[in-house]
Amino acid sequence: MGWPSLDYEAWKETCDTLHAHTQVLGKLAAVLAPPEPQLQHASLLLTARGWETRPLPAPNGSGAIAVCLDLHAHEAVIEHSGGEIRRVPLTINRTVGEVARDVLAAAHELGGDFELDPTPQEVPWSVPLDEDKEHATYDPGHVAVYFEMATRAALVLADFRAPYRGRSTPMNAWWGSFDLAVNLFSGQPADPPSDDYIMRNAMDAQEVAVGWWPGDPRYGKPAFYAYAHPAPAGFSKGGLAPDAARWDDALGEFVLDWEDVVAQSDPHGYAVSFARSAFRHACLVCEWDQELAATAEGTPPPVR
Repeated sequence: MGWPSLDYEAWKETCDTLHAHTQVLGKLAAVLAPPEPQLQHASLLLTARGWETRPLPAPNGSGAIAVCLDLHAHEAVIEHSGGEIRRVPLTINRTVGEVARDVLAAAHELGGDFELDPTPQEVPWSVPLDEDKEHATYDPGHVAVYFEMATRAALVLADFRAPYRGRSTPMNAWWGSFDLAVNLFSGQPADPPSDDYIMRNAMDAQEVAVGWWPGDPRYGKPAFYAYAHPAPAGFSKGGLAPDAARWDDALGEFVLDWEDVVAQSDPHGYAVSFARSAFRHACLVCEWDQELAATAEGTPPPVR
C-alpha cells in the first residue's frame, strides 16, 4: 500500500494547534511522572489512538491518570485507573486555551491537586497554553493524514531500534519539538551543549538520535533526521545511504525527505536503511564500541 503525504504548508495552522495540544499532555507528564535520565519521564507515546501519556501517579494517591489525544475520535480523553473518564472535544475553531483548561480541570478532578507551568516550550509563541486564543485551526482530515504518516514513521524507528543491545529509549513522541525519535546510547557520558535545563538533562550522554517530524518553520517539509552527540569534526562529511540522504547545514543533521521515501516501492525498507546507515556512520566516526554498534543490525540477533 502506498504511503500518504501531506505538505507542511497545507496544514501548518492545524499542525501548530495539534502541537500545542500535545504540550498540555507533556506538561502533565513532566510534573507528575517520576524523573528519569534524559527527561524520559516527560516524553509521550504514539499509540493506535494518537498521542498519549504513560500512566501518571495521581497526586491524591488514588491510582493513576492518563491523557490521550484520540486522533480518530478527535477528542482528548482523561482516564483514571479506577475507571472514570472525561472527554474534551477537539473541534474546528476551538481554541487551545479552551481545550487546555478543560483537560487540566478534568485531570485535577480525577487525580487531585498539582501545579503546572502552562508556558509553551520550544515554539515561536509564548502565550500560556490555557490562555491561547490564537491557535484554533483544527482540520480533522489533515490530522488523519498526519497520524497515518506519523504511524508509518514510528514503525520505521521501532524497527531500527529493536535489535540494539545497548541502552536505548522507546519510540518517543516529543511535545517540545513535535517529532518522533529513538535514541541509542554508547554507555559513555557527554558534556551537554549548554547549561540550559533541557540540554543539561537531555544531552548528558553519548548518543545517536534518529527521528521524524512533519515539518516546521525551520524545515518546511516532513523528513527523517539523524544526528550524533557529541559529533566530532568531519561528522557531516559522511556519505549515507540511500542516495537521497544528505547533510543539512542549517539543521546540523542528516535528513531524508518524506517525498523521497514515499516514492519508493518499499518505503519502510528505504527509511530503515537511512536510519541504519546514519547509525553506522556515527558509531564509526564517534568511535563507539564496534561490537555494540553491530547489534543495531542484528549481530548477534536479538532472539536466538
